[in-house]
Amino acid sequence: MAGTKKSTLALVAERAGVSIASVSRVLNGLSASADVTERVQQAASDLGYVPDATARSLKVGRTEQIALAVADAANPVYMSMMNEVSRVVADGGYRLVLSSTGADPANELDLLSGLDRGFVDGLILSPLRVTDELVEHLRRSRIPIVVLGSLPEGVPLDNVRADSVIGMRLALKHLAKQGRRRIAFLNGPVDTVPGATRLRGYLAAVEEYGTAQQADLQVEADDFTFAAGLPAAEALLDQSSPDAIVCANDLLAVAALKAIARRGLRVPQDIAVVGMDDTEIAQLVHPTLTSVDLGAAKRARTAAKLLLRRLGDPDAEVRQVVIEPKLRVRESSAKDAAREPSRTEASR
Repeated sequence: MAGTKKSTLALVAERAGVSIASVSRVLNGLSASADVTERVQQAASDLGYVPDATARSLKVGRTEQIALAVADAANPVYMSMMNEVSRVVADGGYRLVLSSTGADPANELDLLSGLDRGFVDGLILSPLRVTDELVEHLRRSRIPIVVLGSLPEGVPLDNVRADSVIGMRLALKHLAKQGRRRIAFLNGPVDTVPGATRLRGYLAAVEEYGTAQQADLQVEADDFTFAAGLPAAEALLDQSSPDAIVCANDLLAVAALKAIARRGLRVPQDIAVVGMDDTEIAQLVHPTLTSVDLGAAKRARTAAKLLLRRLGDPDAEVRQVVIEPKLRVRESSAKDAAREPSRTEASR
């Protein structure tokens, strides 16, 4: 009704021919007869009436919304997580609100402050950098929070994480068994939780499998993106001659594939490449990408279920879940292709 004043419960009640109390019951999802429910919903639709979500949340004590906050909503692994979380919370009667924080702790602190005002009923947070200030805000939060990722020892919050150290071990073991000895590591920022954890796993696996441990085989990209990974991969190939590259995620691995191709080298005959996360992109690139599956979908489903559990029982025991990784071998490190002679060997 353009040009008229905002519709009210009284106008809806008058149009539906029922009491204001009946209108309130229907619009708040409470029990009412089928006839009354149909008449109220039709009247509200005819009048363009939209319930005040803020007022309603104050009245019923919940917003029916859950937030998911990730570092980069464009990253395929976070898209996968979002889809899984959305399915689980929808089955629980909640809408999902997505926030992309840019991996900035300050943005995450602002988000926590805002959400504490009652805009959502719970939060699933996937922080790349876990600062003392962030941990303190998480502890004090008025809403239930589940963290996707590692937390410092002793923080009493539900969380779900992957074991990146074992993931790196799987990647290095796979390459070492093929006789690869100069296995480089293309990492993201080491001041992040995944960057630090995956570096620790790489160094431990290099020592375990007796492959080369040299500074020129390690490069740190400015971010976990293709754009940041490409110059880092170029720098790695400028300063060293690896026979394999393990990358901290699939986007960095695709950048490595691009840099290798630019130099006329073959994957995996000259250089094998392994990514992490096993996102959809691993099967879309050529050659298809071997990647460590860190269970993104399973982590997301588990986190969503933990949050629904916490909403249903605020005093439930804290749960901290670790998802074991699996290696998905594809063309970029295929054993048969690795046995083929390199261009240098074939020309001898």
